[in-house]
Amino acid sequence: MKSPDLQNPPVQKILLIRLRNIGDVLLMVPTIRAFREAFPGAQLAALVNAGTEEMLTGNPLLDEVLVFDPRWKMLPLTQRVVQEGKFLWEVRRRGFDLAINTTEGDRGAFLCLASGARIKVGLYDASGLWWKGRVYDRLVRIPDWKAHLVEQMLEIPRSLGLNPRDKRVEIFYLPEDREEIDRLLRQEGVGPHDEVVHIHPTSRWLFKCWRDEAMAGVIDRLEEAGNLRTVLTSGKEEKELKKIDHILGACRTRPVSLAGKVTLKQLAALSARARLFLGVDTAPMHIAAAVGTPVIALFGPSGEFNWGPWGNGHVVIKKDWECRPCGRDGCQGSKRSRCLEEITEEEVLKEIFQVLSRQQKSS
Repeated sequence: MKSPDLQNPPVQKILLIRLRNIGDVLLMVPTIRAFREAFPGAQLAALVNAGTEEMLTGNPLLDEVLVFDPRWKMLPLTQRVVQEGKFLWEVRRRGFDLAINTTEGDRGAFLCLASGARIKVGLYDASGLWWKGRVYDRLVRIPDWKAHLVEQMLEIPRSLGLNPRDKRVEIFYLPEDREEIDRLLRQEGVGPHDEVVHIHPTSRWLFKCWRDEAMAGVIDRLEEAGNLRTVLTSGKEEKELKKIDHILGACRTRPVSLAGKVTLKQLAALSARARLFLGVDTAPMHIAAAVGTPVIALFGPSGEFNWGPWGNGHVVIKKDWECRPCGRDGCQGSKRSRCLEEITEEEVLKEIFQVLSRQQKSS
């Protein structure tokens, strides 16, 4: 397929589709910026799954964020048809000229087709359904699947002749989000001038998590240092809250826990307030990097070359073993990853204190 002509007639309405998880959507921002810079006067919209939209709402690069709810498929057939039909109509009536599915997904391909856009672009998928090749006017091949996800997505605008320069990932939150974080911290005895370390030890996938007792040991060392407060967060799922309880139970000290109490925007505000962020391969790690907070990330079965914190000044702690990254849900399906669990407290504390020391010298 030759590259479609985006100037004759000129593209005026653009739709970028990314039906993935929270972190995936946030890492789409440089691609959004590439299209905004190339088409400054165009209407630019993103279409994402419900629960991920906070990564993009408030971003001045976008005119609109459309939200598809995957839970509609759980409705009785008639209700599902009505809900999805209304959504498809809302997409189509906007009259997009250019629609781009930024993943290999079938649903994104269908939405791209349903948009009625004059030009439709998608990712090449050798194992995909046969009809998807007929949907698109342009199929983009990713030349290096070991590249970071940001760079992989930027292959889409590059394939259309655009030249992305600004690769920053940003997230935007309101003053009210910072005020709520300050209020919650005050309730825990943390004042506006107290320095904090933001720790997010959990993931929806527990095989990405470090040992509870090791995390508790790191927390105790930081709390006992006397000049920092540690603030723990997690998602609202029961398994994540239980993990936080186990970590707190293993602590000698009393860190602050905001587990399950904050929104994604408030999570960004907390990370921006912190000296550094400590966590595993999760969306909050990407959020912390996006607000410019130094990240120390522990990686096990997932590949840091694809999913590491984006930007400069971050640290990835990992084991350089031949078997990783394997992408599996723990060793032999155990839900526990030895490459992650064998990271020591000393390794983590060394990196934390080095980051804090550099900050102290530069202040």
